[in-house]
Amino acid sequence: MTEPRDHPFVAAVKPLVDAMGGELMDPAQAQPDDVVLAWEGREVLAVRLPQLSDSLDHILAALERRHGMPLAQLDRKSKQDVVRILEARGAFSVRHGVETVAGALGVSRFTVYNYLNRDANAPTRSNKSSRE
Repeated sequence: MTEPRDHPFVAAVKPLVDAMGGELMDPAQAQPDDVVLAWEGREVLAVRLPQLSDSLDHILAALERRHGMPLAQLDRKSKQDVVRILEARGAFSVRHGVETVAGALGVSRFTVYNYLNRDANAPTRSNKSSRE
């Protein structure tokens, strides 16, 4: 990179790029699909974003780190919470997303679909209060 890796802008965006599973590089190495970032009018770094399938693996690994154990060892409620988070992050729009998540959770695809349907059919607060 033309700027040192300890440049304040690089230091500021590195946690975000790491969380996404991206790669920092010199702007001169950027390819058309990379994102070139500038600071005060000068190109400082480029970010190569991961493929969607790699992103799902990265998200699953981050969730394991957050829970401090393999996802397959979580209790049922925690697994349901993980599925809810993954759905919000778009994990099930990736080809074989349900299969990948099921494998990580140590459950069947059917169970993942049940967790998804359970959330979709759960009454919202407004629905619940109108029935009380």
